[in-house]
Amino acid sequence: MHIHSRFSRATSEDMTLPNIARFARMKGLDVVGTGDFTHPKWLMELKGDLVEFEDSHLYVIRGSEAVKFALSAEVNTVFEFRGNARKVHHVIMAPDFDVVDQINDAISGFGDLAADGRPTLDITPAHLVEVLHSISEDIVIFPSHAWTPWYGVFGSVSGFDSIEDCYGDKSDEIFAIETGLSSDPPMNWRLSKLDRFSLVSNSDAHSPWPWRLGREANVFQLERLSYEGIVDAIRSKDPSRFKLTLETDPAYGKYHWSGHRDCGVAMPGDRAIAIGNICPKCGRPLTKGVEQRVEELADRPKGFVPKGAIPFVHALPLSEVIAEALGSSSPSSSAVWKTYNSLVSRFGNEFEVLLRADPEEIARASSREVAEAIFKARSGMIEIEPGFDGVYGRIRISRGCGKGARSPRLEDFLD
Repeated sequence: MHIHSRFSRATSEDMTLPNIARFARMKGLDVVGTGDFTHPKWLMELKGDLVEFEDSHLYVIRGSEAVKFALSAEVNTVFEFRGNARKVHHVIMAPDFDVVDQINDAISGFGDLAADGRPTLDITPAHLVEVLHSISEDIVIFPSHAWTPWYGVFGSVSGFDSIEDCYGDKSDEIFAIETGLSSDPPMNWRLSKLDRFSLVSNSDAHSPWPWRLGREANVFQLERLSYEGIVDAIRSKDPSRFKLTLETDPAYGKYHWSGHRDCGVAMPGDRAIAIGNICPKCGRPLTKGVEQRVEELADRPKGFVPKGAIPFVHALPLSEVIAEALGSSSPSSSAVWKTYNSLVSRFGNEFEVLLRADPEEIARASSREVAEAIFKARSGMIEIEPGFDGVYGRIRISRGCGKGARSPRLEDFLD
C-alpha cells in the first residue's frame, strides 16, 4: 500500500509501472500500491497505462493482469501543535481516478503537488481527514511508519503520544497504523491504546528491487479481490480475511536502536536512557530509537498479546539472506542475482522460497549454504546488528547446525 514513484525525492529512476509490476511478480505480491498519485506527471502515467480490473477499483497495466494496483499516495503534513512545529506522514488510498482528481484539487491549495511525489502540505492531520472524507468515505488515510523519529505519528522528534493528539476530533476516522520497518506487532501490542487499530505493514519502497519492494506486506484471503474487500478486511480486523502481516525483524529497520550515525554509536534504549541520551563521543543528543520510544509509551510488558490481534510472520528479504550466505557485500551482486533468479524460477516467487519451499529442494536449486541460511532465517535462528539513526541493521546468520523453534509459516494461517 505504500511505495513511491521516481518523482519522489531519493527514489530510483527505475520506479516505473513496468518495473514495479515485474518485481512485484517476482516477489509474490498480487496487489501493490501505485504511490504518488498526487504528482501530476506520475498521475498522467497512471491514467495512461492502467485500466480497471473487473469493477474491483483495482487496476492493471494494459495487456497484463498479473499484478493489480491500488491507487495510493503519501503526504507530509507540517503544522503547529502547542507551540511546536510537527511533521507527520500519512498514506492515502482511493478507489478510482475520479476520487483521486478530487483529492488533488482539494489539497493543491495547501502545497505544491508538483514539487515532490510526497508533497508537503500546510494543514493539520484533522483538517486533512475532514477534507478527504468530505470527498468520499471510501478514501482511506492512516499514519505512515508510525514510530520513526522524524515524520512518524509517535516519532520522538516531532510526533505525539497518542493518535488523538495528532488527529484530534477526527481520530475515530483512523482505523489503521503502519508499523514501519523498525517496529513489529509485538512492540505495538504493548500499548493498550492501539488495540482498536489494525496494524498494517508496507515496504515504503523507493526502488523496485526485491530487497526493497514487498520487504513487508499484508496477507488477505478474500472471496473476491477488490479495493473495498481489502479496506473492509483491514477496517474490521477480521482474521478470516486479514490473515497476517509479513514483517522484517524490527532490528533490521533504520531506527530500531538509539544512536548517532556520525560517530558510529548505537545502543539499546535502556543504555541510552542511562547515559542521558547523550552521545559519549561528541556530546550531542542521540537519535532516540523506536525501541526506546515504545518503552516510553508502553503500558504492558513485553510478550503481551491482545485479544483479536492479527498474526504475523517474520521474514527477511531473500536477496539479503543469500548475500549473507554467499559472503557477498551487496544484495545486488551478480552472484546473488544468479542464485535469486534460480530460486524464483524454481519456486515461482520469493515468498514461496522464504516461507514454504522445502530446504532440500532449495539446496538442489542453489547450494547447501543458501538453503541453510534460508532455513535459519525462517526459523528465527539469526542475529541482526540493530539499525540506528538511519543505518539499516545487518544480518548475521551463524554457520553450522542449530536447534530452534520453527517460525510460523503462511499455511499455518490460510484455510
